[in-house]
Amino acid sequence: MTIFAFLFAFFLMFVPFKGNASNEIIYVVPITETVEKGMYAFLNRAVQTAEEENASAIIFEVDTPGGAVDAAGKIGKLLSSTKVKTIAFINKQALSAGAYISLNTDDIYMTPGSTMGSAAIINSEGNTAGKKAESYWFAAMEEAAKQTKRDPIYALAMADESIHLPDYNAPKGKLLTLGSEAAYKVGYSKGTVNNLEELLEKLEYSDAEIQTLEESFAEKIARLITHPVIIPILLSIGSLGLVLELYSPGFGIPGFMGLSALFLFFYGHLVAGLAGYETIILFVIGMGLIIAEFFLPGGIAGILGLTAILGSLFLASDNIVHMGISILIAISVSILASILMIKVFGKKMKIFKKLILTDSTKTEQGYVSNKNRLELIGLEGYALTALRPSGTIVIEDERIDAVSEGAFILKDARVRVVKAEGSRIVVREIQKIDK
Repeated sequence: MTIFAFLFAFFLMFVPFKGNASNEIIYVVPITETVEKGMYAFLNRAVQTAEEENASAIIFEVDTPGGAVDAAGKIGKLLSSTKVKTIAFINKQALSAGAYISLNTDDIYMTPGSTMGSAAIINSEGNTAGKKAESYWFAAMEEAAKQTKRDPIYALAMADESIHLPDYNAPKGKLLTLGSEAAYKVGYSKGTVNNLEELLEKLEYSDAEIQTLEESFAEKIARLITHPVIIPILLSIGSLGLVLELYSPGFGIPGFMGLSALFLFFYGHLVAGLAGYETIILFVIGMGLIIAEFFLPGGIAGILGLTAILGSLFLASDNIVHMGISILIAISVSILASILMIKVFGKKMKIFKKLILTDSTKTEQGYVSNKNRLELIGLEGYALTALRPSGTIVIEDERIDAVSEGAFILKDARVRVVKAEGSRIVVREIQKIDK
């Protein structure tokens, strides 16, 4: 018996010891700054990683003023569909789209003084969106609350100012914003904690393995590029650079800047999962057709190229209205730049110099379409034929085609040259001159 005990103890010496007795993995994922389309790529990676690692929970540390509704909708579906327990830790604010994202998590915890709510839809002019958009948003907020078994009236009051909740400082005409205490009172928050460590202790995750996920460099770039304000800027730089390149000799800085801006646009949308390689291929084909239009007659290549480019831009966006506005801004910038280059700087597109004949046959440069017989002016001769008013005259034994000033001149009449315009020699009868 002693031998078996010794062997068992000897065997235990080679069993690896794990300091984490709970063997639980908790992922902490930040949701900060403005909610935009690029954020979805990062959160999707975080959820997939947590699922692959069989994590016990994902804690989303939320501090955002809100952002794009369409992006929030995709993120909300992502969080509500995962089997991993999701927790929103509101550390300062979860407003507008941030409130909607938080409502799609299983549990919400807040720090003292933090807030959530104020979720009205605002358009690009800073005004409340139309009825159709509002109706969608109200339904989305209500459904998010219902799915997580929270009273939907408070979620609706965050988006609909017509709901009257004076007890929570949200009378009719004012949107609801819940502080940490009010959120706990209405059952939206599970509790108030001072920091992440206190939250982990409250959830009994103190002994768990904590993994903090941060955005990669590519995801940060994608978030910046897919921002609604940055998209029209990139497209404007891209179109402006290419337009200026048409007025510059060789390929220089404007063309490089234009192509770089377009590359960043498609790269960011590719990383964000909004565009595929087929979108980039379509854009390249469009550019090729535009270039081919300069060498192929008919205009079909140009129309197809422009259609392909516009199609690739719209395919890279999940909001046709915003992309349409961005494209109109870029086109306006390009047209303005072209007008300035032509009117102010007197520039001409270099590519047209190869396609359009710019040489002119001016007299100052030694070109004449017909020999000018100015030396004939004042000389006299006779009409070899009658001039009716054109005919033939003879001056110093040279036969010359001539015309009268309109009057009929008989054959053999004496004439004098009064005008020479190229090959047109005008004569007048001498008898009439003498009179």
